[in-house]
Amino acid sequence: MSDIIQLLPDSVANQIAAGEVVQRPASAVKELLENAVDAGSTHIQLIIRDAGKSLIQVIDDGIGMSVTDARMSFERHATSKIRSADDLFTLHTMGFRGEALASMAAIAHVELKTKRQEDEVGTSVIIEGAEFVSQDNCVCSKGTSIAIRNLFYNVPARRNFLKSNPVETRHIVDEFTRVALAHPEIAFSFHHNEMQVFDLRFGNLRQRIAAVFGNNYNERLVPVEEETTIVSLSGFVCKPEFAKKNRGEQYFFVNNRFIKDGYLHHAVSAAFENMITKDSYPSYFINLQINPAHIDVNIHPTKTEIKFVDEKSVYAIMRAAVKRALGKFSVTPTLDFDQERSFEIPLEQLDKFPKLPTIKVNPNYNPFKPETVEQASNPTRWNPIIQPVRTEQWHQLHKNLMNIELPIADSKESNTFPVIDELDETCFTQMQLRMIVVTHEHGLLLIDQQMAHEQILYEQNLHNLIHKPAATQQQLFPQNLEFTPHEAMLLKELLTDLRQLGFDINEFGANAFVLHGAPAEVIAGDEKKILQLLMDQYKQNRDVMQLESRNNLALSYARSLAMRKATFLSQREMKHLVTELMNCENPLLNFNGKNILVQIGSDELMNRFNKK
Repeated sequence: MSDIIQLLPDSVANQIAAGEVVQRPASAVKELLENAVDAGSTHIQLIIRDAGKSLIQVIDDGIGMSVTDARMSFERHATSKIRSADDLFTLHTMGFRGEALASMAAIAHVELKTKRQEDEVGTSVIIEGAEFVSQDNCVCSKGTSIAIRNLFYNVPARRNFLKSNPVETRHIVDEFTRVALAHPEIAFSFHHNEMQVFDLRFGNLRQRIAAVFGNNYNERLVPVEEETTIVSLSGFVCKPEFAKKNRGEQYFFVNNRFIKDGYLHHAVSAAFENMITKDSYPSYFINLQINPAHIDVNIHPTKTEIKFVDEKSVYAIMRAAVKRALGKFSVTPTLDFDQERSFEIPLEQLDKFPKLPTIKVNPNYNPFKPETVEQASNPTRWNPIIQPVRTEQWHQLHKNLMNIELPIADSKESNTFPVIDELDETCFTQMQLRMIVVTHEHGLLLIDQQMAHEQILYEQNLHNLIHKPAATQQQLFPQNLEFTPHEAMLLKELLTDLRQLGFDINEFGANAFVLHGAPAEVIAGDEKKILQLLMDQYKQNRDVMQLESRNNLALSYARSLAMRKATFLSQREMKHLVTELMNCENPLLNFNGKNILVQIGSDELMNRFNKK
């Protein structure tokens, strides 16, 4: 039998290596941006087309390369960062393996132009699919420009696995953001399909955060500073009241390299204990400076995971530093910690005597009479814009529910479900402004009003997304809505399905949209707020539940519109809500399998009184 083990050709070996280094366009963006940072650049430009599938170009004003270095940079394991194995433990740069350019050249058409300050002309290198094409002199500015065209053109299986353009663009924005936040001293710009997405001037970290996520972040930030012999911390955490329902803005950097670390995240979360709810997540932007010999950054191909030699000490320092920063904030909660602004008096009020507070009393209020909508003192109201109920559907539903075992079934009467349409409105009572109690001849029906409203909206949204678009209420004057680049990328990803839900919305620039109409249930003036709530909920569901896109959108929109807790309902509104719940395909359990309603039979109630 002949020998069967052979050395792979370089082109095949490079394609295999590319599978680890370049998983999607965002991976190539990360590698090129980090190379530009290592080159000592003061300004870095990122240009992409078709979410990086057609073009990824990074232009920097760094030190550039010589003629020989320009050619050598495409060889596997060619690097300027390492001379011996010991250098792996003293690295301060981003890239060091020397595989990135070789991997990209194996699966794309690559053109490199570079020039050093002392050279009269630059060098141009063209490589296609790991095949060297040419190297010539060229006229170019100081620094390096590298263009990656037709990514995965010779690996169609990998190209077919890429997601839609909005999804791939979102991943690119994430990588760009991580590098830009880690290096606020460098100016960055980002263009996609000839439109500017970011234009970030150099400055400090606070300015960079505000430029990336919006100026409203400036007032949310609490500085974190700590100097120890083990590690030095600097950066910001967001105030507790701005905690989010999704893992949004959470950034750790070690020696200016973005990392993911659940252990450090736990340290920050522990510092926020008793300040935020258990289902909320703090936002933070924290850079750790540590001796490279005390960490290992080479445990993951993307270098986003590291190991600390003394992780317990780092954890304790992180937790204490964040807790101390929040403590200072609680004493002087102002932007710059110089002055307590809550005691400032506006100039127009200086010559006026303050008015005494007054209490308004309704003399017609009767505590023993059921409240009407007009008499309700609670300001939170429900806007019940739901499809009308058909009585014939009710009777059929009642027959079906008779055969369903309800969440509590301790008596023979528990399956005797009332026909809500036949009940008088006086049978409906609200408990603690969050629970609807329905009394009927066979017992009680307890319904969580918020979960019920969510379920109704969720099933309606799914129907609109799959079958028939929702009606749109056109606006007399279109609205121009501005979003952060991250919000805009997600909104573009959801545009088609949002139109199915009743939003008449179109792109109007890089991060701007024009809104011509909205669903009837969205209150005029709240359109942007609802869209932002929807996107926050969508990201939370995507991170935690990993839902399919349409299910996620239907649920996110339902939760954005659903009534909040402590919402007053009149008896008519309670009956209407319960009626609509019973029209749902699944009125008993919500999306997470939690009980929406509970039935308690009269036998069970009587047994409670008879027990000794």
